[in-house]
Amino acid sequence: MLILDDVWKSHPVRGGHRDVLKGITGKIERGDALGILGRNGAGKSTLLRILGGVDAPSRGRIKRGMSVSWPMGSGIGVQASMTGADNARFIARIYDLDIAETLEKVEAFAELGAYFHEPARTYSSGMMSRLMLGLSFAVEFECYLVDESVGAGDARFSERVSKAFDDRRSRSALVLVSHSMQLIRLYCRRAAVLHDGRLRFYDDLDEAIDAYQAL
Repeated sequence: MLILDDVWKSHPVRGGHRDVLKGITGKIERGDALGILGRNGAGKSTLLRILGGVDAPSRGRIKRGMSVSWPMGSGIGVQASMTGADNARFIARIYDLDIAETLEKVEAFAELGAYFHEPARTYSSGMMSRLMLGLSFAVEFECYLVDESVGAGDARFSERVSKAFDDRRSRSALVLVSHSMQLIRLYCRRAAVLHDGRLRFYDDLDEAIDAYQAL
């Protein structure tokens, strides 16, 4: 289980500070599929980085009772100077995975062709997203954090991403931050709306989407 306990996040601004997250409390359990809706600048990516341990809350606590991925789609987890293949090797070493098997999985999933052996800095944004998804799916996390990168690629690739999540749904959680109702409906079972630094949870997707559209 992943628990948020009165989580605040503040950033310094001229003359003081700005509270991006204000006392967020909630929990995410294995098998959960939670969408987080919010406008640009609402703090969705900040919340995802805190959930993944990339950033720390200013106040409050995150209790991680399961393994959590890095935030997919945010550029985190990829070394741009390294090739896609070298990034896969690095992930395999970090998580003690078979290197050859990891290379095969990432290359097959990302479908980068010859670019798999080129520096990641040469990739388009869509190619980078496919690499990040391939790297993340190569590791059996108990909770996957996704920052809209599932929208990368064509319909066939999106279907493959959906199947990968379905395969893990019984044993892993998904947290997807987005302002796309289509993505939330496709991948999530419930949703929360982040507005003015506060996160409100809804068990009904339609209710969450109506609340978001009313902002």
